Amino acid sequence: MNPLRLFSDLAGAAQSLREQKIRTLLTGLGMVFGVGAVIGMLAIGAGARQESLRFIEELGVRNLLVQSRASASPQEYQQRRKTSPGTTARDVRIVQANLEGLERLSARKTLHPSKVLPKPAHGVPELYGVRPAYRAIHGMKVLEGRFFDEQEDAASAAVCVLGETAKIELLGYGSALGRYIKVNDTWLRVIGVLDRRLASASQAAEVQIQDLNNAVFIPFDTFQYRFSNSSYLKDDLDGIDIELRPGADSMQAAKVATAILNSTHHNTQDFDVAIPADLLAQQQRTQTIFTYVMVAIAAISLLVGGIGIMNIVLATVLERTHEIGVRRAAGARRGDILRQFLTESVLISVAGGVAGIGFGFCLSWLIARTAGWNTVVTASSVLIAFGVSAAVGTIFGIYPARKASRIDPIEALRYE
Repeated sequence: MNPLRLFSDLAGAAQSLREQKIRTLLTGLGMVFGVGAVIGMLAIGAGARQESLRFIEELGVRNLLVQSRASASPQEYQQRRKTSPGTTARDVRIVQANLEGLERLSARKTLHPSKVLPKPAHGVPELYGVRPAYRAIHGMKVLEGRFFDEQEDAASAAVCVLGETAKIELLGYGSALGRYIKVNDTWLRVIGVLDRRLASASQAAEVQIQDLNNAVFIPFDTFQYRFSNSSYLKDDLDGIDIELRPGADSMQAAKVATAILNSTHHNTQDFDVAIPADLLAQQQRTQTIFTYVMVAIAAISLLVGGIGIMNIVLATVLERTHEIGVRRAAGARRGDILRQFLTESVLISVAGGVAGIGFGFCLSWLIARTAGWNTVVTASSVLIAFGVSAAVGTIFGIYPARKASRIDPIEALRYE
């Protein structure tokens, strides 16, 4: 196409649209909201995907998480104990001896304290009794001080490491090293503070993932020696955290671990084995479907905007029938008329798409601020939304443009 003709068509279309500013603005708003909605929905999906990926990475893509199931009632607990001893230290020894590809593991016990000093401003932190290997298994970063070691674990030392939220709630924003907290009736000396981790209280594959920021970690033997289990409906252990060697097949390892535990529990379903890598794949599949559904709903706005463009161009064709007749009498061809009105519809959609991109960024920011959701606007989402808006303008502009080009010039000149 001749560039001069293209510029002439654009200038003419812009001039025609400027003559009817209000109508053009209202028509373009449909594309603005449509493009903005698509970008916003894609930003929510991308943010959720990034959040879940980071969270699963913190759980450890080479980890297996064994979690005991607490009994719902004394009757259920007694029924289980007829066939299964529950999750115990014996399970730890058997898994350690028989699971191939094992890098490290840690038994885990938890307790919700009845009282903590200094008194926390909000929620009481959870108490975790774990082995020193727990830090490496979950890739915990120590922000201040250090994690406890094997010697302190063996000596049942009265030391603790605080999650970031627990440290702020109990000891404020100053240095916590060397200070003391009291959990139930035991004083613990703070030797370390952990860096912030992603918080989650979601149910994943029947394994409860707790907020490790609001937690107090102590050596496992310290927990055994100084704290009693507050609920007789719980197993001896709340879980076993396992890290596999690089290259190990986590799916196969999970099957082996399940088989080992089934043998010691006599096939009583009182535990779960979760694979973070598998959880990641499941979450990504779910979020992809969720994103598609949201984008499809948002795309309805673009469809409505396209119908609005077709409607306004049809009305414009009817109003400018006499002008079309004059242009045809002056030598304009059908193709010139078609280009004239198609350029107007495309110009409306493109302008609406550009404005919609800005609206999409604002919408994503507003969702992140008000709803507290993580949103990520990607280049691909912007290109997809803008490309669809341009395509919608072209597709819905073809019919009225063709109709305008087929108007009989003689009838058009007679039209009033």
